[in-house]
Amino acid sequence: MTTKRFALTPGEPAGIGPDLCLLLARDSHPHALVAIASAELLRARAAELGLDITLIDVAPGSWPNQPATANSLYVWDTPLAAPAISGQLNPANADYVLATLTRAGNGCLDGSFAGMITAPVHKGVINEAGISFSGHTEFLAELTGTEQVVMMLATRGLRVALVTTHLPIKEVPAAITAERLQRVTRILHNDLVAKFGIAHPRILVCGLNPHAGEGGHLGREEIEVIEPTLEILRRDGLDLIGPLPADTVFTPKHLEHCDAVLAMYHDQGLPVLKYKGFGAAVNVTLGLPIVRTSVDHGTALDLAGTGRIDTGSLQVALETAYEMSGS
Repeated sequence: MTTKRFALTPGEPAGIGPDLCLLLARDSHPHALVAIASAELLRARAAELGLDITLIDVAPGSWPNQPATANSLYVWDTPLAAPAISGQLNPANADYVLATLTRAGNGCLDGSFAGMITAPVHKGVINEAGISFSGHTEFLAELTGTEQVVMMLATRGLRVALVTTHLPIKEVPAAITAERLQRVTRILHNDLVAKFGIAHPRILVCGLNPHAGEGGHLGREEIEVIEPTLEILRRDGLDLIGPLPADTVFTPKHLEHCDAVLAMYHDQGLPVLKYKGFGAAVNVTLGLPIVRTSVDHGTALDLAGTGRIDTGSLQVALETAYEMSGS
């Protein structure tokens, strides 16, 4: 297997992201992981956690070509604006967080990295600093010049993509247009082929309403929007099953013969995914020209510096990034 380089961003410096990077560095890995972070922050957090991790300075022009050994971590030093204290947010470091993401994203675009794995950011403190920021996904879409991206969460044995994401329930039906459903489904299909190596992906599609509308008696979105759109996509060769009732689609009978489930809204698909893989799930941004995966949890400010955290989600994010890059 050819060794590749991956960028690892620790996210909010007061949260558990730096801890996760350091805990991950205790073990050896099949690829070279480069933490784009403040070396000062990582040294201080390692001391707080009682970890003896050797930080190896790297930068453009001196990239590593082999994995770091156990208990060591490659670091592209990115200075903080102010000292970071575990659990205490500081808007002064908002630019630092965005600088790490920018370096990672540009490094993926120029081929320095095969992909990027992100620890959680704190959107509120970035906005408090006067910077308009709605999340990793939107930031990376703008950085890479991508018009449309799709959120997919995955754990071992299940992938769930979303037609709509962070919308109030009352706004969901109007947002599920034929154009949007086509676009999202094509992105999902294309990335399953291109980034997951699935030659002929089979996708299960949820209906919007209970019982998938029950022939129009419980809503007509399936009849008027979803079914006609799926038929158009099938004529283009996509293998789509549905619309299916969401209360039965997540059963072994259906899941053993599919590569992904397409849910109509956030809380239709993600509760099942998180129940199956809580602590070992990953957030994947589809549609980008780069590979980007992330943990499925937040900054956990109250746990920063304590060592009482689980690296399971970050480990799955690494494995998924490797898979998507063809490793």
